[in-house]
Formats: sequence, structure tokens, C-alpha cells
Amino acid sequence: MAGGVLLLSSAAAALFAVPAFADDGAASLSGTPCTVTTRVCVELDSRQAWLVQAGKVIRGPVDISSGGDGAETPTGTFHVLSKDEHHVSQESKLPNGQGAPMPWSVFFEQGGIAFHSGDPDKASAGCIHLSPADAQAWFGNLNVGDEVQVFQNSDDGDDSDN
Repeated sequence: MAGGVLLLSSAAAALFAVPAFADDGAASLSGTPCTVTTRVCVELDSRQAWLVQAGKVIRGPVDISSGGDGAETPTGTFHVLSKDEHHVSQESKLPNGQGAPMPWSVFFEQGGIAFHSGDPDKASAGCIHLSPADAQAWFGNLNVGDEVQVFQNSDDGDDSDN
């Protein structure tokens, strides 16, 4: 009997020792790869983003473009750092040498990485391009400190969209 109890105890201990990979404590946001704690969800492979309020999608999915080769958009969890309605890039220049406009910028990562109005069909220098109407919605709804989640699920290794 003692051997049977020991065997059963060992089996139970092994069962409970398995790490829980599926549940990180935050509920997932329906239709997105993000959790309900986020204010913006970005999925780079599908080239889509969602604006979220109180755990519910309020805009999206919307079409985006992200960073191109050598200037990829970073992935992970970030927070809005600052906003600038009329930002002008110091890195990207127009043909005349002036800084490129980045209207409705919402910065979420060091190095000037932001959501802003730009051509959703062109790769950026690491930023997330949104249509003008979407960029204005992001700017109007987000505040410094809001959570941003950026995912890339390149299971097939194909990132030719950017």
C-alpha cells in the first residue's frame, strides 16, 4: 500500500509540475493575438492593427505597414512614450533634404518608433504606417503610458509583405 501511495503521489506531483504555457494570467482579446490589457494590438504578419478600449476593439482591424529590411518594427509589449500631432522626422528625409512629415505621431519605443500617418502600402523605417483617418483615431484615443502589443508570428518564415 505504501508503494501505491508513493506512486500516486509522484504522478500527481509530476502532473502539477508541468508549466502552464497557455495561460499567462491575462485573457486574450477576441480576434487578435493580444491580451485585454492592451490599448493597441499590432500583428505584423497580417499587416493589421486594432485600437482597444476597456478590453474591447473600438477600431479595426485596420491595414498597416511596418518596418522594412534592416529597419524592422520591434516586437513585444511597449507603452506610449509621447505624442506629436505635427512631428517631422530627423531620420527620414524628403528629396529636398527636409525632414519627412509624420503626422499624428504616437511614439511607443525609443529611437523614434511610432504609429503615424503614412502609406500603408510602403515599408517604413520601423514605424507603423496608418491611413490618415486611422492615425488621427490612434492619436485621439491614446495617452502616454497606454500599453501597445506588437506581434510577429512568422511560422512560415515569409515576411515578403514588408
